[in-house]
Amino acid sequence: MREPPFKGKSVVITGASSGIGRELALQLARQGARLVLAARRSDRLEALAGECQALGAQALATTTDVTIENECAKLIARAADAFGGIDMLINNAGTAQFAGLADLPDLNSFRRVMDVNLYGTVYCTFYALPHLTRSHGRLVNIASLGGFLAVPGSSSYAASKFGVVGFSDAVRMELASKGVSVTLIGPYWVVTELNQHTVDQFGLPDPAAGQAVYTKRMMTAERCAEITLRAAARRRRQVLMGPGLPAAVAKLLVPGFTDKATIAIFLRPALERMRKLRGDVPFDI
Repeated sequence: MREPPFKGKSVVITGASSGIGRELALQLARQGARLVLAARRSDRLEALAGECQALGAQALATTTDVTIENECAKLIARAADAFGGIDMLINNAGTAQFAGLADLPDLNSFRRVMDVNLYGTVYCTFYALPHLTRSHGRLVNIASLGGFLAVPGSSSYAASKFGVVGFSDAVRMELASKGVSVTLIGPYWVVTELNQHTVDQFGLPDPAAGQAVYTKRMMTAERCAEITLRAAARRRRQVLMGPGLPAAVAKLLVPGFTDKATIAIFLRPALERMRKLRGDVPFDI
């Protein structure tokens, strides 16, 4: 029987307290990985670390706000000290906003999305690079299909995830000669708390906006984590889920049609579901 690919490997996961991050942690724990779990919610992290330990893994909970560079530096340092190095970093922490740019009262909430999704990835990657280089390790960045195909009402999210895509591509080329692989994951909509915690134009929780994206076809966090770990094990360059690949190709070949299709197929049905949930929408198109 072949040994699990991440048995004994030290892995740092940001955004580990729920959703995709939580599933990644549990699946890696079953493989016998050594885990450093990072998120802001200490109680959830501690509970998850206990679950991972019950599965036979070593797991440390490290409360971290990835928007703060010094906290990211401390996270990476603790992981390296605890396990003698880092074999894989999974940048998974994320947040979302659903509002038209013109409807924002200021750019504070826009900046918050950028700080979590883009700069959180940059900070953790920067401090992990020396350790990943020594281990010839793996860097896994969880982007989104929204990093390849933007949707109206998601300018902050799209900007942050497009940034993660470009950042990943550049770093991949920089690290190729050092034996470090960079795997970029572009999930379609996944059933996670990210959708429930979507914020409005004022930066306040707007669960109706998040719930409006749910359909019966949405992928589970468990399935997304399975695909992600398989790609990481094989050191794949990039994985686009759902309609990701045909949508990306269509955007290159027929961009005008793709814009119209995005509005007609995704946005308008989501806005209609939102109207049913709360009676109004943050913008119309």
